[in-house]
Formats: sequence, C-alpha cells, structure tokens
Amino acid sequence: MCHICLLGPLIVSSLLTGVTGETHVFSSSSENVALPCNNALSGCTSTTWIYYYIHRSSGGVELFAGGIKKNDIKRAERLSLGSDCSLNIYKTTEDDRGQYICQQYVNEQKHGTDAQIFLHVLHLSPSSTQTEMRSGSSVTLTCQLFTFDNNCDDLIRIEDLQLFWVNQADVNLQTDSRYQILSSGQCIKTLTTTLLNEDNNTEWRCLVKKKNEIKTSVSFTVKFKDITTKISQQKDSSTPVIVICAVFSALAVILAAVLYKKRADNRRKTDSSVVKDKNDYKGTYETINISKISKSPTPSTNEQTNEVTYCEITASSKQQIKKNKVHCDDKVTYATIKGANVTPQDDFYASLN
Repeated sequence: MCHICLLGPLIVSSLLTGVTGETHVFSSSSENVALPCNNALSGCTSTTWIYYYIHRSSGGVELFAGGIKKNDIKRAERLSLGSDCSLNIYKTTEDDRGQYICQQYVNEQKHGTDAQIFLHVLHLSPSSTQTEMRSGSSVTLTCQLFTFDNNCDDLIRIEDLQLFWVNQADVNLQTDSRYQILSSGQCIKTLTTTLLNEDNNTEWRCLVKKKNEIKTSVSFTVKFKDITTKISQQKDSSTPVIVICAVFSALAVILAAVLYKKRADNRRKTDSSVVKDKNDYKGTYETINISKISKSPTPSTNEQTNEVTYCEITASSKQQIKKNKVHCDDKVTYATIKGANVTPQDDFYASLN
C-alpha cells in the first residue's frame, strides 16, 4: 500500500503529461552511457530532450531542441545525440542521475507520446588515498547508488535489486568475517578491512544486480604505492653498482689473462734456458801457464823474496757457449787451480778470459 502511495503522484504526473512507459538505466561513475529515445523520428530534427534532476515540480532543463544542443547548460560539453537520437552522456557523475524525457515536435506541435528514462548512477568513494595504503593499514570504501528524487530504497524493493560487495572470484564479501560491511538503507554499502600483503593489486567490486543480471558495477584495485616506489628506487640505485661490478669483472678477467700469458712466456723462456744435457757445452782447454814476477830484480841476500804470481787461463770451445740464466736448480762445477811452489804469503791473481 505504501509503495502505491509513493508512486501515485508519479503515475498521475505521467498520465497528465502524456508520458507512457519508463526505462531504468544504470551506470557507474566515469562511464559513458546512452539513453534511448524509443519514439524518435528519422533525422532527429524533431527530437527534444528535457532533464529533471530531483522532481518534476522543480522544472526541467532543456538539453536539446529540434535536434540542436543547448550550449548554455552546465554540462553541454559532455552531451551529444546519437544517430538514433539517443542521448549520449560522456563520463557520467552522480549529478547526472535523474529523469530524462524524450519528446517529438513536428511543425511546433507535439507528436506522439513521450519516452521517459530514469538514470541511476553507482559511485564509489575511498576514505583514503592510494599513497596511504600499505600492509597493516585500514581502508574504507563506500558504494552508493544515486537515483532520481532520492527514492533509492523504494527502487531497490520495487525493482528487486541487490547491492553488495564481491571479490575477484565474485564471492560475496558479506560472508567473510575479515570484512566489515555496514548498510545505510538499501543503497549505501560501506566496506572496511585491514590490508594484508597479499591484498596488493587485489580488486573488489560493488554490484547492482537484478536476479542473475548485473546492471552495473564499480571496482576498486588496491595499490601499495610505497612498495612500488621502493622497488623502483632499489632498481635505479642498483643499476650503477651492477655496471661498476661488470666493469671490474671484465678488468679482472683481462688482467688474469695478461698475467697468465706473461707467466707462460716466462716459463717458456725458463724452460729454454735450462741445460738439458751436459754435452751442450763442449770445448778444449789450453794449458795454464803460471809465472812468477819478482818485485826486486836483485834482492839482497837477507831480504825475503817478494814475488807476485799471475795466472792466466785461456779457454776455447768448438761450440759457442750459450748465455743463459742460472737458476737455483742448475748444477755448477768448480775447479781448483794450484800453482807450484806458491807459499801462503804469496799474492795470487787469476785472470780468466
């Protein structure tokens, strides 16, 4: 009985103005929508669109007349006519909700019946910005359905609509104790939860559903901006380190290669300098002549003769002697040269050529 009382004035008003039938269109905020004009004539030159924001008694705003847009209206840049004379609204807002009447005029005379369309807009508003969202913080999302004349609760009951929150798997979040969902009437659903690490990039949706048909929906995706920024900063700061490490690694490889080559060259030289056979050096040696020279040609009888002994050794070889480095492992042969009648006090000099 109450429903009939509430709808009574609207039905009477429709009959008086020649409006028959009504169409309910649901849209989400920021979505493009087209309102149909079922009584349109070809060419749209006879089409007029009138908009009622709250109720009919407040007076309507003429949007199009004779197919021409009224540019003095507030949202003129977001309105256009389709080829079928439908009213196109670009990026709807909650302020676009209301009643729209499509009329036809021929020779300034009203033609046929009017078509009325009710536009309902679903809007979502978060309680905090994305930059404040991180694991452990609380988030609150409010989903509200805006309707003509603020009669949303009656619309929900009459049209048998449902308004609820779901996750990415379309599971009703009302059944999960982790989420607190509060209702303010039938048209406002507020979701509150504490964010977890796995919530990053998670999407939640608020739906308007009639039986099994989704009329419209709005979604919200969780973004941990601080984590993304830190990761990007770490990547940026690590880039020079990676480059430096790569350069030093390359230099180390080159240096190791040079040292290895140098050591190999030295080893080859060393191996070539080692005497492999004692027959590598063969020669004939001449007789060693030792002579004594007296400092005093005519020494006195009482003076001790002071003679200096010189030794000259000349060696000749049939094979040229190689000039090689001597290593600690090389064997060296020593020879002792003794002179005849040489007393310990005599000075002994040897000259080797």
